[in-house]
Amino acid sequence: MQKLGAFISGKSGRWIILAAWIVLALVLNLTLPQANSQEDEQAETFLNDTNSEEAARIIEEEFSDNSGLPALLTWYQEDGLTDEDLQSIQQFSADLQESDIEAATVTPFQDIPLPALKEQLSDDGTTLVMPILFDNGTATDTVEAGLKKIQDTANDAFTQNPFEQDLNSGDLLVRATGPAGISVDAVGLFSQGDTTLLFGTVLIVLIFLLVIYRSPILALVPLIGVGFAYLVISPILGALGKAELISFDSQGLAIMTVLLFGAGTDYCLFLITRFRENLWEMKSKKTAIVRSLSSASGAIAMSGLTVIVAMLVLLVADYGSINRFAIPFGIAIFIMLLASLTLVPALLTIIGRASFFPFIPRTEDMQEERAKEKGKPVRTKKPHNKIGNSVGRLVIRHPWKIAIATLVVLGILAGISSRITYTYDTLSSFPDDMPSKEGFEILTDHVNAGELAPVSVITETDDPEAVRAALEELPYVATVMDPEQSESNDQLIRIQLELDENPYSNEAMAHIPDIRETVSDTTGNTDSVWIGGQTSEQYDTQQVTKHDEKWIIPIVIGFITLLLLTYLRSVTATIYLVATVLLSFFSALGLGWLILHYGFGVEAIQGFIPLYAFVFIVALGEDYNIFMISSIWKRSKTMPLKQAIADGVAHTGGVITSAGLILAATFAVLTTLPIQILVHFGTITAIGVLLDTFLVRPFLVPAITAILGKWAFWPWKKRIQQTEENEQKAHG
Repeated sequence: MQKLGAFISGKSGRWIILAAWIVLALVLNLTLPQANSQEDEQAETFLNDTNSEEAARIIEEEFSDNSGLPALLTWYQEDGLTDEDLQSIQQFSADLQESDIEAATVTPFQDIPLPALKEQLSDDGTTLVMPILFDNGTATDTVEAGLKKIQDTANDAFTQNPFEQDLNSGDLLVRATGPAGISVDAVGLFSQGDTTLLFGTVLIVLIFLLVIYRSPILALVPLIGVGFAYLVISPILGALGKAELISFDSQGLAIMTVLLFGAGTDYCLFLITRFRENLWEMKSKKTAIVRSLSSASGAIAMSGLTVIVAMLVLLVADYGSINRFAIPFGIAIFIMLLASLTLVPALLTIIGRASFFPFIPRTEDMQEERAKEKGKPVRTKKPHNKIGNSVGRLVIRHPWKIAIATLVVLGILAGISSRITYTYDTLSSFPDDMPSKEGFEILTDHVNAGELAPVSVITETDDPEAVRAALEELPYVATVMDPEQSESNDQLIRIQLELDENPYSNEAMAHIPDIRETVSDTTGNTDSVWIGGQTSEQYDTQQVTKHDEKWIIPIVIGFITLLLLTYLRSVTATIYLVATVLLSFFSALGLGWLILHYGFGVEAIQGFIPLYAFVFIVALGEDYNIFMISSIWKRSKTMPLKQAIADGVAHTGGVITSAGLILAATFAVLTTLPIQILVHFGTITAIGVLLDTFLVRPFLVPAITAILGKWAFWPWKKRIQQTEENEQKAHG
């Protein structure tokens, strides 16, 4: 690091580094596609075969005449659908037949006699469902284009486009729901947030930097560093995506943007703080940057490595969207790490002390010379962290009280996490005014919610009617269709059924094992029963996610433990650092649930959140512990441990507080998006960062260190002996 610092701070080195990043960004952006142009919203949901995937494959191969992705056009008229309304719908159906929508099959309502069509209305006569079937595997953008063409066709068939009518207008209206409508709305929600999220994140980071450092130049330095990293990362991911070496979706890119700006700014602040401290003591900015890199690079590199390792562990996940986080996030943090250790110090060297204008740090000699030139008395200005000093002294005076108080608070919040209700309902994450959700509400109120996503039961049997009869007896089944026979296997049948409740709900998912058991008991065959449809897919999602949690969480903990053990060479410190950050994770879940459930009326949080939040809270929270504990370790070489703890807390308090606030704020930006899964994730992760910043790092960790004393270094005998010697010297 000293050699790197010497090169970067040299007259030519700083410019070479800056030029290299500029050229790299330009070349990559001119020759490679951007990441957002390679988003794959159709990527595999499961990386290993599940029962629902097997069912989907069998349906496509053996029941191709009645398979596909349905869009349910849900027609509604508050006062009841009239004959004129139905005739207009029939004309609209005829127009759709002529419009030749790509990869779609339109039900010919125009061929159904009016009396027969009336029989398909809801009991109250207000609602009619018109299914349109898109081919299996149709890309989401093709489905979206098809639904757009359907809406455009409605302009010609109706005086007022029913797709544009408000639910409370009293006029004829229609909403596209079902799996096709829901998938299009989901992709649209994430794509809408890309630009908003990027600008919102940049703005919040800029505001916090201006408030914290009160320097317009310094506020731009981390943003320039992160900005260049982003310009390099995006085309690299785009190229890898285009070559099909990796895949990612809009949700992953949204979270990556937040992580990049939040964590990247933190790494820059760690270096900037050391640089400012050294400028108070050293006249040469070159010497200051060399010493800053030497002292801060270890903690920065260790912090970045912790996050990278945690991200790469996600490769073991079987659930697609979790697995796809690994490589893009790992690459992003690695490139940001390079930028914070090369580009940012080069910028600081080029700008020098002026980076901190108007509060420029100067040595005492420089302040005296400047005062003489201006003919004014010398005013010695040096930063004093009064709050940090007070916290440090408080912790070493009352370590037991501090430790017990923080453990009680965090323990109570962690206990609340066991009461959280989780959901895998895609619709619940949509805003209320999304077309597919409005269509679902109409179905729920006037028809049967189960019609939104029927369950497909596939089995081998020589008595299909017995299977049908068994399914009809299930109390939660509203309708059972006639059995369909396979195109190539006389023993293979498919029976579709509609549940009498929301097919996306936890209650509906809980019925899947019972349905499978019922069919198995009827046929006497447990190996040849497959359950397909959205409800079954959500059930498999729940099971796979739980399986991933059982693997990923211990592996992440194991790797972070090894990294800390290697860096600190202390078993004791490693154990309590890992334990405290785990406690803050469960506490964040508990406090997040209190806020979301009781503050905002959230009935259940998305089932992916615990695993998402765990990786980020544990990896990023350990960053702050590493930065603070490394400061304590360094000081403990030359002073008694308690004094080292107090000084370490005071010394790192300002920068970690600033970094924590910025990181929490960037994750909080996710809560401004109209996507509930990101709102839940952003809320809980931001809370976890704040708990680490204001409870775990300044109070709990140093208090435990003070209680353990020299045994915090166990089994590092040299440091234990050195601690004893420092104590003896301090006491004469």
